[in-house]
Formats: sequence, structure tokens, C-alpha cells
Amino acid sequence: MKLKEDINPVLLQVFRSVVWVYSFITFLPWYLLSGPSEGVERARRVKAVSVSGHPGGPYRAVNSLAHLASTLHPDCDTLDKVFEFAAQRFPQRDCLGTRELLSEEDEGQPNGKVFKKVILGEYLWMSYEEVYQAALWLGSGLAGLGQRPQHNIAIFCETRAEWLISAQACFMYNFPLVTLYSTLGGPAIVHGLNETEVTHIITSKDLLQSRLQDILLELPRLRHIIVVDTKQTTWEGFPRGISVHNMATVQELGAKPENLARLRRQPRPSDIAVIMYTSGSTGVPKGVMISHSNIIAGITGMAERIPGLCEEDTYIGYLPLAHVLELSAELVCVSHGCRIGYSSPQTLADQSTKIKKGSQGDTSVLQPTLMAAVPEIMDRIYKNVMLKVEEMSSVQKTMFVLAYNYKMEQIAKGNSTPLCDGLVFRKVRSLLGGRTRVLLSGGAPLSAATQRFMNICFCCPVGQGYGLTETCGAGTISEMWDYSTGRVGAPLVCSEITLRSWEEGGYHSTDKPNPRGEILIGGPNVTMGYYKNEARNREDFFVDQNGQRWFCTGDIGEFHSDGCLKIIDRKKDLVKLQAGEYVSLGKVEAVLKNCPLIDNICAYANSDQSYVIGFVVPNQRQLLALAEQKRIRGSWEQLCNSSVMETEVLEVITDAAIAGKLERFEIPRKIRLSAEPWTPETGLVTDAFKLKRKELKRHYQDDIERMYGGK
Repeated sequence: MKLKEDINPVLLQVFRSVVWVYSFITFLPWYLLSGPSEGVERARRVKAVSVSGHPGGPYRAVNSLAHLASTLHPDCDTLDKVFEFAAQRFPQRDCLGTRELLSEEDEGQPNGKVFKKVILGEYLWMSYEEVYQAALWLGSGLAGLGQRPQHNIAIFCETRAEWLISAQACFMYNFPLVTLYSTLGGPAIVHGLNETEVTHIITSKDLLQSRLQDILLELPRLRHIIVVDTKQTTWEGFPRGISVHNMATVQELGAKPENLARLRRQPRPSDIAVIMYTSGSTGVPKGVMISHSNIIAGITGMAERIPGLCEEDTYIGYLPLAHVLELSAELVCVSHGCRIGYSSPQTLADQSTKIKKGSQGDTSVLQPTLMAAVPEIMDRIYKNVMLKVEEMSSVQKTMFVLAYNYKMEQIAKGNSTPLCDGLVFRKVRSLLGGRTRVLLSGGAPLSAATQRFMNICFCCPVGQGYGLTETCGAGTISEMWDYSTGRVGAPLVCSEITLRSWEEGGYHSTDKPNPRGEILIGGPNVTMGYYKNEARNREDFFVDQNGQRWFCTGDIGEFHSDGCLKIIDRKKDLVKLQAGEYVSLGKVEAVLKNCPLIDNICAYANSDQSYVIGFVVPNQRQLLALAEQKRIRGSWEQLCNSSVMETEVLEVITDAAIAGKLERFEIPRKIRLSAEPWTPETGLVTDAFKLKRKELKRHYQDDIERMYGGK
């Protein structure tokens, strides 16, 4: 997507002349040293083929045609062995880092609200040897508190170093780790802990006091709570029979010679490593049973798609570790000796909500080379930068737009643009620390506009991936030199993918020019199924005649001629309108989220109605500007509740839908503006910011009836 060139012709000619002279001087040495041919050739080559010859597959990566990869390092077939291998190979290298908290203060806002702001220092690091020792002592201490091998233990904690140390302790001692999102509501937490019958839980002081303490009476089996972040020695107000311990105290217990001497029962590859509860976008969360061999196969596939991955890399961890994307990414990093610096969405950048103005966010201090993100976060960065571009002077804006469009043309030819990168995009690139070389996007589809923006302005490839909890997050990742947009790449070396025709939706594996159908993923990374849910296991998983497990994703994809997959629909998101037209709600949302006026949107349709409606979280700055332009007065809440404002926003949305080539019946006819953003805390989106359609429908039920002419 080119940016609009509303530019002074003289300035345009000057810029083009400078670029031409620069390109002429630098082209020959650059071409001789690196040249575009290799990158362009790699991007265009066939990356996966159908091993059966059938257009629907199964498709395998061309470098895994003989067999699917399942092992990262020789003789490392369980996660404890993988980490032990890393600790022996990189004992003194930095492993896990946490920023020092220097000060904390309350900052009043114009609307009367008070925000807590922090000033953080440098990262304090634990070496691989220290992390290994800490995990060993913790596992030994948990065993001393009565935790037994192959009996479930839960972690309910924010993303932090102690989370991964706890996970490694459980892997070492063969304690299946039950993971729960820190934003889950009380009933979902109770369901997960009671279903898995845990007696021990690892948590933080904040979550213990704000979420767990109120539901302890509903957890009859719970006996021990281990708190990761406090030196407190006495705990009061807890039900009889429940003991609360500090993590440091448990490690001291585990470090005693008599406890360390206890025979450790190491896991087998087929043993459960993690029972990962999904974020519950469709009701009660399901626990996915993931074996050691499943995770190792998954991270083997992911690591193969990251060129040059080594101990020189730095990864920034801030997404929920209870999500398969973050856990897999961090396990990939520790298996290769990388260092992981911890952060949070509230402290990530200099402009983040908890960072005191004038102090540095985590990316500025850490300067990561590797980063994973969900599209929601990338969309936010994209919109914020483009808003700042709009505020630039005429000359600055002209230079940015020209450089952007010039670089986009050069990327398509396989050329690099060091002049533009250094002069124009250096400031944007510094938002993520300035050293990022690989960005991995997962969790939901990434819009073409946002992907292209990240490629250009952050001067690094964006590998868009596709996977699910049920496949250890592994399925596909686009290759780093493939700058095409809207696709998720070829199957990883650990998995194969086939497309199954879906008659009702009109998708067939024999479609021309590209086969289409429901995506089925097979391979050693496909998990053991849902915990205590045989009915869903029979519905979603199956084993073929060769003994290989498959998962039926419910997503609709198409394979391109080079073996790359594109996600085009989802069975559950497809609604048939009264007149018989099928509407893909996900497609409508993906197109409209590119509209600067929209921060988030949920499209909705009833099968007994003839049109689509939508719930919209507007961008505050854009909406206030539109209100001023239309001379509509009122507070933020009044504007969002104004029917006049709804009409004005709907006009903008309709124009965006037409520009995005949506069909007439796909364009929302009525909308409801939301004054409050949708966050995991509101219960309307998951921790990966996926829409919870059931909850959104319940939340906006009165508005649905109003927009469809009911009450």
C-alpha cells in the first residue's frame, strides 16, 4: 500500500535526484558484495509441495519431504534435557533479565484518574548456570512440600523470569504444569484448578491478593501456594489447610543436601509437560495436554525459520507466558543460548502507559534483536506512527512519504535502502530499540498494511506465523526474505498440512487456481488432546493409517503455487444472511481495522437478518477530530453514545469498506460506538486480543436488538 503523495513538485524532483545519485554510487559495490538475486530467488522459489500429488495436500516443506523434524539437539528428547544442554554449553552467558525498579509514583490525569508511573533502571541478569541451579532447587523444594511426579501443579502468574524458572523446575521433576492466564475470571480459574486437581500453585503477591484469595474456599484440594516475588514471612487470612510460602524459602528447602540427594524422576518424551488452558474465546477454557516431545517438535520447526539464531540474540518477553506463542518463543531462545529480557505491555516503550515521561521504556534499554507480537500491538504501533506523520511539517511529511514509497519499490526488487533506513526510519526503528532483526507475528491475521509498514519502518522482516495451542503454536511461519503480505508461509519442518473440502462454505480442495478448504495440521507437534474431554477429542483430533496425529483447525486456507498458505476464512466466523449470502466476519474486521478511525471492531450478523452490524472501539484522537469537524459537542462518553456521531463514523467506515473491496452485503449498516477499550481485563477479548464473540454478543445484546429493529 503506497502512501499518498501530496507533494511539492520541486521537492519531489530534488529527492529523486538525490536518491538517483546515491543509488548510482552505491549500487555496484552493494550488488557485487550481496546483491538482490539470492533474496529474490529465495522469496520466489517453491517452499512446499503436495507429497500425495493431490492439490489439497498434504503439503510439506521442501526440506522435510523425507521425514518431519522432531528433535532440536541430539539426545535431547525432553525439555529438561534441552535446558541442561543449554546450561552446559552457555553456563556464564546472560539468560534471564529483569529491570530494577528505582521508584514508583502516582500521576494525576486531567479527567481525575490517577495512573501509577515507574522509573526503571538497568536489566539485572541471571546466567544460564544460575537459572539452572534456581530451577533445580525449586523443583527439589516443591518435592519436599509433597508435590509428586506426574501430579499436576499450576502456575498463575504474570510473564516474568520466575515463570520460566518455575516451568523449568517442573520439567526437571516431571510435574505436569497447568498454565492459566493471569486475566482469567474467578469461575474460569476455579474450573481449571479443580479439573486438574492441583494441590500446589505458583503465583505472585498481586494475583494472590486480587484474584486467588477470594476463591480459595472453592478449591478444596489446594494445599500449598508459592509466591514468587516477596520476602514476606507471615501470611494471614487464609483458610485452614492452605500454607503460603515464598519462592526463595522453597528454594532454600530444595537446596538442602538431603533433598537434593532424593532420586529425581525424569520425564519420558511421551509424558505431559504442560496442560495449557486456552483463553476461552468460546466459553469455558479447555486444557490442552502437551507432551515433552510435542513442544520439542514445535520449537524445532520454529527455530528452523529464524536465520542465524544464536547466543548473540536478545529476545524481549512481554506477551503472556500462558499463551503458546510466548512459551514456545522463549523455549526456542533458551535452547539456543539467547538472553531474554522481561517486559510488559505497560512498560514496553518510552511512551508506554506506566513509564514516567522522560524515562526509558524496556525496548530502549534492552535493544532486542528478536521480538514476537500479536497483530493488535503491531496495529497500535502502526496507527500511532502514522498519526505522528500527519502532524509533521510539510517538508518532513514529504520526505517520509517519498522514502516510504521508494523503499517499498526497492524491497520488491530485493534491494536494500541504507540511506533511507539511516536518515528517515532510524527514529521509528528506535521505538523497538533500534536493533530488531526479526519480528514474529502470531495469534491472529496481520493486515497487509501493518505488515508492510513494519517491514519498511522497522527495517526488518516480519515473519507471520500460524499455529494453535493444539499444535504447540507450530504450523507455518513465512520465511524472513519473503516480503509478500497476507500469507503465513509454508508448513514448518515439523508439520504437514492438508486442506479438507467444506461443502457448506463452498470451499473445495480441487478449486482453481488455488486449492481451498479446512486446514488440518499433522505431525509430532500435534498435542495429546483436551484434558478430560473425550467428546471434543473425537471431534477435533484423529490418527491416520500411518499412526500420525492430526488436528482439525476450523480455519479455511488456500495454498498458493509456491506452497505458501493463506488464511481466508473461519468456519465459526461464517454467517449466512437471510438472502443466502455468506459473510466472513473475520474478513470484514480485517479490512475495517485498517481504518484510522477504528481501534477495534467486532462485526456481527444474525442469520434471520439481511445485513451486518458492528461494535466499534473508535480511536480517540480521530473521533474527537471528526466531532470538531462536524461541530458535534460533548464529552467522550456523550460522543460515543450519540446517534449523530454513529452516522458520521458509519460514513467513514463505509468508504473504508468500499476502498477495501468488501461486497455490498458485507458492509455494516449500523454500528455501536464503545467509549471503553476492549482489554483482557474487560473479558471481551482474550489475552492474545482475539475477540470473545459470545461475551461481546452478551455485552451488546440491547444494542443488537436496537440495530435490528427489535426493542
